[in-house]
Amino acid sequence: MSFWCRNAMERPFPGSCICMQEPVRHQAGSYSMILGCIGDDFTGSSDLANTLAKGGMRTVQYSGVPTGDAAPDVEAGVVALKSRTIPVAEAVRQSLEALAWLRSQGCRQFFFKYCSTFDSTDEGNIGPVGEAIARELGAGAVIVCPAFPATGRTVYQGHLFVNDRLLSESGMENHPLTPMRDADLRRVLARQTDAPVSHVPYGVVAKGEDAIADALRQAGADGLCFVITDAVLDADLHATGHAARDLPLITGGSGIALGLPENFRAQGLIGSSTALWTGVVGRAAALAGSVSTATRRQVGVHRDAGHPTFELGADAVMAGEVTAASLTEWVLAQSGVPLIYSSADPETVAAAQQRHGKEAVATAIERLFAATAAALVEAGITRLVSAGGETSGAVVTGLDVQSLEIGPEIDPGVPAVRVEGRELALALKSGNFGADDFFAKAAARLGGEA
Repeated sequence: MSFWCRNAMERPFPGSCICMQEPVRHQAGSYSMILGCIGDDFTGSSDLANTLAKGGMRTVQYSGVPTGDAAPDVEAGVVALKSRTIPVAEAVRQSLEALAWLRSQGCRQFFFKYCSTFDSTDEGNIGPVGEAIARELGAGAVIVCPAFPATGRTVYQGHLFVNDRLLSESGMENHPLTPMRDADLRRVLARQTDAPVSHVPYGVVAKGEDAIADALRQAGADGLCFVITDAVLDADLHATGHAARDLPLITGGSGIALGLPENFRAQGLIGSSTALWTGVVGRAAALAGSVSTATRRQVGVHRDAGHPTFELGADAVMAGEVTAASLTEWVLAQSGVPLIYSSADPETVAAAQQRHGKEAVATAIERLFAATAAALVEAGITRLVSAGGETSGAVVTGLDVQSLEIGPEIDPGVPAVRVEGRELALALKSGNFGADDFFAKAAARLGGEA
């Protein structure tokens, strides 16, 4: 499947062109959405939306696939799914549904966002979803780059590093749902897809966007090919983003999107967005379900700073000894920024999974977090901080959030967001992101403090 571009004599990459259709205009006369993004969880989608908003694009994040058209001034739409750990077939179905909606909004280019630690299993879902979207768009070379240097994620010689450690030695090897025990992204992706997997090494990336574009062109010469691209510095991501200006599909972490707004600005498609953020006053609370090293450290710092904390034990949750009502009652009786967490050490988590079953424990805790988030907001909480991709997905679902306005950055990769039409501000943090004092800092930023 390929697309003919009426605006060019030939396509820069086989089977690809971002001028697939004339831009759609809304009744108000403005261009419709330019960049369409699909995120496999809510925190990662917020991370991407943050990058695009900082780049000057008018960005809205949607919770699931919208049923109507986007507002006429939205330049980048991010459809946040909860598809990272669901069955492969369902993840593909949801992602293609999101793609169809984004195409209906007139998008010129598409982005599949996954975690900067490439969270997946040997079955998927990164490879199968990426392949399905690529085939639907008739893509040739498809960039695969989870690098995010600002948070210590780099790709060198096809291997993913977290700070100075290989991914497989970073703590991600102990993840309860998507343990990452291989740092070679070429091998990881090859186990997930039948499409060829290629690599643009750092020696090529360092030469700049023209060299990267040549490598991509060569990789995609015979049809669909996933291309792992190295990136150690933000400059590498900018160069790769610029080289991808004519690709229909890009995949990766939010870092690879750094150069995309500049591409659209150079074409005169966007200006410089200056959206005004106003915080939300009122009480704050925090929920943490991630077992990452960063989140567990943040929980300890928050507790040591004098904020009240409540640990959710898996056995107590499975036995029904804690409920959304009892947790809400506890929060309302506290001062400061009360935190409810289930971020136990890996050994404790593994033991609980052995007793009750991995999926049963994860589902029970997510449902409890969803119900608790709804109960807290019903009780008057207006600022809610969430840590962990699955937890944040549960929170957004429990709150029945439809779309989010993107606010200022709290820490690299984590923006403050405001629920459209409601006096409710959220911080949705990936487990591995954020400074040690994240919970208190996020609550303050949601309230409008610098």
